[in-house]
Amino acid sequence: MTVYVYSVTAATHPRNLDGLTGVGPEPTALRTVSAGPLCATVSDAPPELRPKRRDLMAHQAVQERLMADGTVLPLRFGLTAPDDGAVATALEERRDEYLQRLTELEGCAEYHVKAAIDEDVLLREILQESPEARQLNDDIKAGNSSPDLPLALGELVAQEVLARHHALAGGIIEALRPHARQERISEPTGGDFLNVSFLVDEDHRELFLTAQKGLVSELGAEFDFRLHGPLPAYSFV
Repeated sequence: MTVYVYSVTAATHPRNLDGLTGVGPEPTALRTVSAGPLCATVSDAPPELRPKRRDLMAHQAVQERLMADGTVLPLRFGLTAPDDGAVATALEERRDEYLQRLTELEGCAEYHVKAAIDEDVLLREILQESPEARQLNDDIKAGNSSPDLPLALGELVAQEVLARHHALAGGIIEALRPHARQERISEPTGGDFLNVSFLVDEDHRELFLTAQKGLVSELGAEFDFRLHGPLPAYSFV
């Protein structure tokens, strides 16, 4: 029977999984597979598995329940193995790696930060602060019919937006970095200019959250600043 693998913990980790079920349209009970000092939480894998909201939430619920009682190595959604024996073999083969990661993540949680800025606000700032952009915009408004002007203005604004996004992202990361053990920067999507995860330990959690609140206040209402956490440390496994 193919098994779905949720996470890896120490064998001594409490396994309070009451009330939770596995992924799939007909979820089965959760169980554990142990090998020496390590333990994996698994369930029977459904024949087909898609990242539906129900299943993503079931996967996340296991991580959060285990995380409440200690350090967890949360595995990505959709990871399966041929059977329980294959899971035990993987735990044995990667024993040192998993034990090291558990030690490194002890007492830590992930905080995910995304940020965007109102495009109209940013455009007004560029036109106010860039003499070249302002001159091009004034020429266009004055009726200069050269077809090159809108193109030149568009290219200049795009360059300015990219530079300002980069500077804003760097400033936010620099402000939060002293309170985190590690960071993982990802490519922003949509209208965001920042997409970063921080690994924060218990001793620095309040400092990190205080710094984040200070950033929100300093940046102002034109920024959309989103913080998610504490989360299982997916980005740092």
